[in-house]
Amino acid sequence: MQDDVLSEVLRPLWLTDVFHSTWRAGGQWGVEGHDDSCAIVHYMVDGGCVITFDDGSDPVTLNEGDLAVFPHGTAHTFAAETGVAATPLSALLAQSPPGGSQVVTVGTPPYRTQMLCASLRYCATGEPVLYSALPRLIVIRDRFLKGESLLVRTLEALPSEVGRTAPGSRLVTLRAFETVFVLSLRIAMEQLADESPALQALHHPGISKALMAIHGSYGKPWTVGSLAREAGMSRSVFAQLFRELVGQPPMRHLTLRRLQEARRQLADTSVPLTEIARLIGYASQVGFHLAFRKEYGMTPGEYRAGHRSTPGQVRATA
Repeated sequence: MQDDVLSEVLRPLWLTDVFHSTWRAGGQWGVEGHDDSCAIVHYMVDGGCVITFDDGSDPVTLNEGDLAVFPHGTAHTFAAETGVAATPLSALLAQSPPGGSQVVTVGTPPYRTQMLCASLRYCATGEPVLYSALPRLIVIRDRFLKGESLLVRTLEALPSEVGRTAPGSRLVTLRAFETVFVLSLRIAMEQLADESPALQALHHPGISKALMAIHGSYGKPWTVGSLAREAGMSRSVFAQLFRELVGQPPMRHLTLRRLQEARRQLADTSVPLTEIARLIGYASQVGFHLAFRKEYGMTPGEYRAGHRSTPGQVRATA
């Protein structure tokens, strides 16, 4: 897979803020989480735990040095072992304000288990189209992490950094978790391709070139034919394979990428609507207006009025 393809696919994913917590646990302990509209990260600093879901699927054990990522914030329980009575997360963390942090102690001493957790808030307007193809849980074992030197160094530095109150600590922590998040997604998309047709598209020599064109040069006047030529494939074979792997026709994927960028521009800039239409590949503002309204049920102007982003948003890049 070309690294540039993954970079372009992940480029619209903006991390806006993070709440992080350090957990110390001992004895028979358990915590029952809930669905959340953010990505969640668990890093086992010391000891281990068992993760379970309420659908009866097999439990997943985390050992020291393992990293778990929940891309969609799926509800789960983490505990010393299966069958332990779990305390609701809301009873232990009543609030999780953006930029905040907390140390949580659960169970009984001695507290030999330590875990670093984070809720990563990202802008919904920037969620990559292929992001939904990721599973509810990604586990990167310690042995695989050892081959990712940047990720390992960042994870090792986080426990000491998250407790600091020095100037700029909030931004440094956000950047550090941003690095962990994006590198984790890169590893997942590389290793999980066999489990997801959409992720296989990133590895296909022709389809990956078309994805690179769509995500990196969405403003060009692409057609199915020109994208097929970019992929080095016949028009019919390209159109069929693209739909099989990506899950939608090429032009639909292009439209979503263009409108995704339009939402970012509308929320985060004051660029005129006519200029946004031109930048994302529409020949007229009318065409842009109609496409946007059809997709989101409102005009670009209405979206801009109601979806201004907050200052300080950070854009994640791979």
